[in-house]
Amino acid sequence: MGRKIAIMGAGAVGGYAGAHMVQAGEDVTFIDPWPEHVAHMQKHGLRVTHARDVAEFSVHVRALHITDAQQLSREKPVDIAFVCTKSYDTAWATTLIAQYLAPDGFVVSLQNCMNEEIVARVVGWGKTLGCIASSITVNLPEPGHVHRGAGKGGAAHTVFRAGEVHGRITERASEICRLVGYADSATVTPNLWGERWSKLVANVMGNGLSACTGLSGGEMLESEPIRRFSTRLGSEAIRVGQAHGYQLEEILHLAPETIARAGEGDEDAMRACDAQRFADGKRISSGQRPSMGQDMQKGRRTEIDFMNGLVVREGAKVGISCRANAVLTDLVTRVERGELSADPRHITELRLN
Repeated sequence: MGRKIAIMGAGAVGGYAGAHMVQAGEDVTFIDPWPEHVAHMQKHGLRVTHARDVAEFSVHVRALHITDAQQLSREKPVDIAFVCTKSYDTAWATTLIAQYLAPDGFVVSLQNCMNEEIVARVVGWGKTLGCIASSITVNLPEPGHVHRGAGKGGAAHTVFRAGEVHGRITERASEICRLVGYADSATVTPNLWGERWSKLVANVMGNGLSACTGLSGGEMLESEPIRRFSTRLGSEAIRVGQAHGYQLEEILHLAPETIARAGEGDEDAMRACDAQRFADGKRISSGQRPSMGQDMQKGRRTEIDFMNGLVVREGAKVGISCRANAVLTDLVTRVERGELSADPRHITELRLN
């Protein structure tokens, strides 16, 4: 206790983790750019619900709009800043909070994608840590309300993995683990980059597909051509990660090599992937949408360039052509711009060589 914590971006992940910290008695300030969300939190607090097995709760929170963050200049400096914004907002969010950090304060990227380098450009590598939220399935359906489309991972699945960029186990990484551990199971990882790329693979397999088809996770699971395309997306991303030397971890409760071979046409691997994904689907609300599907529904900018687009760019660096990821990146971009409407046929009628 006693550490001053800032959450930059009180959306689904930031709101979920931060609300549990507040419930545990930690000193947390939420900073967010959505006026209605901030106003609701200031007046009514933050409400957290789950699709199953967990009672809802509400907490009174301190919430500031980004235009009011200047108040922090008159207060005790921030010890730990969690950046929980969309990837495209990482640079400005880190820049905003950096000026209020304590001399030994640091920034934690609690986001999708590979944003630690962006954070480090602002505050330096010595003040940069990462934290992955694996299979957390949260969304922000309305101002002041975070919903998780499942129960908690607990002993069955470690949700949060906190780590230093250099891989050593440190007191501050353990502190991050303790804080996010209020929300669900957590561990300190010596393999931040491998964990990061593994989570990227999982995102690559579902986020953009939901955005361009308009389907929920459960609906995508029921479509064989969409499942096959999803696996090909993951296979390409895994091969790129392996070529870059990342030590990949389990992805969607499957060995990375199983997904990679399935995407390359191995029938035994395809059956194993399907069996695991249908088993996982039973534990998550069928109507839950990946974050990019939620963004598309709300008319927000997507993270496609930081997910599937990143796989394509990183693949080019090591001579791997990522045709499926390139096609999906283009489709999502065109839907986002209004040139196409979200439609499952973008994938079910797609023919790739």
